Amino acid sequence: MTNLLFLFTDEQKASTLAAYGNSKIQMPNLNRLAAEGCVFEKSYVTQPVCTPSRSSLLTGLYPHTNTCTANNIPLPEQIDCMPEMLPRDKYVTGYHGKWHLGDEIFRQHDFDEWRAIEDGYLKYYRPKRDRDARSSYYHFLVENGYQPGGGNTFSRGTCARFQERYGKPAYLAGEASRFIRENKDDDFVLFVNFLEPHMPFHSPRNDQYDPEDVALPEDFNDVPTQDQHPKPRLLYKTYRERGFDTFSLSSEISWRQIISNYWGLCSLVDTYSGKILDTLRECGLYDDTVIVFTSDHGDMMGSHRLIAKGIMYEEAATVPMIVRMPGQEEPISFSEPVSQIDLLPTLLDLLDERIPPGLQGKSLKPVLEGETGIEDDVFVEWNGPNTGVGKVFVEEGSTEDAVRAAMQDPIRTVITRDGWKFNCSPLGYHELYNLKDDPHETRNLALDPENRPLMRELLGSIRKWQERTEDTVELPEDLTPTQLR
Repeated sequence: MTNLLFLFTDEQKASTLAAYGNSKIQMPNLNRLAAEGCVFEKSYVTQPVCTPSRSSLLTGLYPHTNTCTANNIPLPEQIDCMPEMLPRDKYVTGYHGKWHLGDEIFRQHDFDEWRAIEDGYLKYYRPKRDRDARSSYYHFLVENGYQPGGGNTFSRGTCARFQERYGKPAYLAGEASRFIRENKDDDFVLFVNFLEPHMPFHSPRNDQYDPEDVALPEDFNDVPTQDQHPKPRLLYKTYRERGFDTFSLSSEISWRQIISNYWGLCSLVDTYSGKILDTLRECGLYDDTVIVFTSDHGDMMGSHRLIAKGIMYEEAATVPMIVRMPGQEEPISFSEPVSQIDLLPTLLDLLDERIPPGLQGKSLKPVLEGETGIEDDVFVEWNGPNTGVGKVFVEEGSTEDAVRAAMQDPIRTVITRDGWKFNCSPLGYHELYNLKDDPHETRNLALDPENRPLMRELLGSIRKWQERTEDTVELPEDLTPTQLR
């Protein structure tokens, strides 16, 4: 008997756990999981924004393949998710939490149980869906005496300020624990996705950390420069002028406040992840279950004085990824870069199930069991707009059209085992970093003509990946970097 519990968050950067270098945030439950499991120190998402990334987690396909290349694009009904890859009737399957792959509150893709928490995606439902229907969390709130606001929904900002026991993490922990108890005698696969620590960056834990005790990121003052891709540079100027949501980002004090709130959100997730893990233990299933903890993308959260995601910096593109195999007691760490595209085939393999043809990653089970090492390069892509800030700052001498194009520049990135990271830009805004010497990505080595042979070699790797995954984005032969006009 082997089960799967897949816990994941939205917008959690890797450096929020002790295993990733941060012992200041109170994360006892997930730190314990890391101390018993396999920790991937450099785990990359397929695309650093919500819908595309989670589409890869659920299907084992890159966004350009499953067509979820931007937020709010529904996952095609004919593309299989994990439950559709499992033997029929062998597992009880559940999906609890944020979905963000279309038709948000409606059970789909062969999940037996569906517990939705978001009612803010009504306008993206397919025509056949009932727009008067509401999520199970909505009904939970109404049953507990809460009244919805405009549009007959509870906004994220409103829910973030509810008493903790009525918040989304507590609700999900209660539903997941019930699911586990009800199905303890069956094989089950349960996905639980917490919205937190995603914005609005408020919660009942806002006061858990004193902003004065918050450490700013080491690269806080390494703001994007003129010789780097214009997208992060323009976002930096936009945040500096306008702030982000309700937060001013004009001073270290304001940055410490938003980071301390973010830490509180991470601790909130840890508390309710712990309740789910405790239920596994109470039911005697902890050592019979493959347990995963990860996130759909990171958050800059002050690095380079940026926030949120949508760019290729490490803080946005890497996430925590922990896999505890059944019965595992001793931790194993892997320092080599790895892609989340490999996670789904790995989980199928750990459940001793057939890996269907066509998945674009490969099983890491031999790596977890010490039979082989991690050898492959990692590839990350960008598609679509998704700036998250509305109108973006336009530099003097540039145009709105040029800025819009830069924001949507379909970059293709390769990260090698020996620490090279090459962001190849169809618009010519190329970047090359040596992550071993420059982990904060402050020196763009693409400007040095002596590095052109290396860049051509890395471009060759990207082209082979494109051919293998049928990616049709056209990349330039000329690797001389350009600047925004």
